[in-house]
Amino acid sequence: MRKKISLLFCGLAVTLCFTGCGSSKETMAYDEATVQQSTEFLIEYCASMQDDTVEQWETMTDFALESQLTQAGLPFTKDGFLGALDAWQSAEKECGEYVSHGDYTYEASKDELQVSTEAEFADRDAHITFVFDENQYLDSMTVDAEYTTGEILKKAGLNTVLGMGTVFVVLIFISALISLFRFIPAIEAAFKKKKDAPKAAPAVQPEAAPSVEEAEDVTDDTELVAVIAAAIAASEGSSSTDGFTVRSIRRRPSNKW
Repeated sequence: MRKKISLLFCGLAVTLCFTGCGSSKETMAYDEATVQQSTEFLIEYCASMQDDTVEQWETMTDFALESQLTQAGLPFTKDGFLGALDAWQSAEKECGEYVSHGDYTYEASKDELQVSTEAEFADRDAHITFVFDENQYLDSMTVDAEYTTGEILKKAGLNTVLGMGTVFVVLIFISALISLFRFIPAIEAAFKKKKDAPKAAPAVQPEAAPSVEEAEDVTDDTELVAVIAAAIAASEGSSSTDGFTVRSIRRRPSNKW
């Protein structure tokens, strides 16, 4: 019985040991002095740089920029360094000129290290956060301005008014557009009526009356006169044309001879 109880306690102890080992989190090893030196250099450089400094760095090639950082012995990546310069310029526009900063706090995980500090600017305070990768190279830097509760509520109210105003403007526009739909049938009927209207018939010009041929003067046509006279005499049963004289011959319009 005692052996069974001992084995049970041993099993529980082993289980608790494995559980404790599994729940422990591994953190990356870092040199606090080296990290602090890098952050101090970056803050001092950003605070003293001119307005066109960022443009000069951005116009450099990747090889030249990385060579400059390597020669200076700075543990900064290209993107991390340029991002830090942009973030600092934006912070100065929002918070004013840099004054000082406080102590650093370190939060390490398995593959990154976060270093943060409270900074004082001319217009408002800000929270600066540096993120280093597993090789202790600067990955990013952010500067978050700190607002009072009243400023936050004011900004939230302005955003709410702006959003609701935009919604109401869009709804009014949609309502006005829908109200114009009642004119569509009248416009469509007008276009249809115009399309179906008969076109004016072209004016018919009167045809020219056929020209009446001038009667031919056949008074001198003796041969034709003799033939006609003989035909008339034959129709009357006379063998001679002495009883009449053909003086003129005129063509009748209705006859075709």
